[in-house]
Amino acid sequence: MNCPACKSAMITLELAEVEIDHCVHCGGIWLDTGELEVLMDNPLEARHLLDSFREDPAATERPRKCPICERKMAKIIVGRSEPPLLIDKCRRTDGLWFDKGELRDILDRGELDKDSRIQRLLADLFGQDGRKQSSGSES
Repeated sequence: MNCPACKSAMITLELAEVEIDHCVHCGGIWLDTGELEVLMDNPLEARHLLDSFREDPAATERPRKCPICERKMAKIIVGRSEPPLLIDKCRRTDGLWFDKGELRDILDRGELDKDSRIQRLLADLFGQDGRKQSSGSES
């Protein structure tokens, strides 16, 4: 599968029994439908997060194509925090695309990973401190 952001080939990694697709070039993460809920391990919080998604028809970011169906994805505003956080969501519900650091931002802003379980898993997987990723320090 190719990255919707930079078109590089992605690798598949296992994170808490969920296979995620990761772009080693740009740091993005693709989650198939249902995988975010499994990672969160809390159906109520997962439902609350997914219910907060709303399409941003005025988004200025260029639409990306879903790596599965190849159709343009919707720009989705997550939650109500400021500044707004946009992610990409397949209109056919194939999955979600998180640019580098966006998954952590969502978890932090929504206080959805109170015990830092997902943060620790991401840190172990990517060899980082488990909190914020720097967007300018890697190439």
